[in-house]
Amino acid sequence: MKNQIPNLLTLSRIIVIPALVASFYINGPVGNWIGFVLFAFAGVTDFFDGYLARSMNVVSPLGRFLDPIADKLLVAAALMMMVAFERISGLAVLPAVIIMCREIMVSGLREHLAELKVPLPVTVLAKWKTTAQILAIGFLLVGDASPDMIPSILIGDILLWIAGLVTVQTGYIYLRTGLKHLD
Repeated sequence: MKNQIPNLLTLSRIIVIPALVASFYINGPVGNWIGFVLFAFAGVTDFFDGYLARSMNVVSPLGRFLDPIADKLLVAAALMMMVAFERISGLAVLPAVIIMCREIMVSGLREHLAELKVPLPVTVLAKWKTTAQILAIGFLLVGDASPDMIPSILIGDILLWIAGLVTVQTGYIYLRTGLKHLD
């Protein structure tokens, strides 16, 4: 059972997506806060699944496969819903599109390189990108439901732009690394 805990945590991120999507259909601040809590829960599971897998020495092929997919699905669902409900609008849509495109590109690149038995490890900069991205999404999910003294939308927009800019840089690094192995 202990070797299944990290994978169950990873699966919980995928399972939470329909509830996150449903939170957008709850009018008022309650929906914003429910979405935030669900996303925060998913973020915590993202930390603990990897930590537990490594500390208990139960890293599995399923976990290595599922973890990045769960992350990408959760981020994509949150970004798409926020754009659809205009919590991300105007020019702030651009970093959201950049993030989505980079995630698809890197996933495809990793898949291709895996066939060639070439690893494409996560960089420290990519971890910082993920941190900025998760914080941005958290602030934007709360949105105008936050206390007046916390400009959640402004903070979220700024962090989304930071994540978008770092996304371009990390995408370029991964692409440059991957192109060395493509015919």
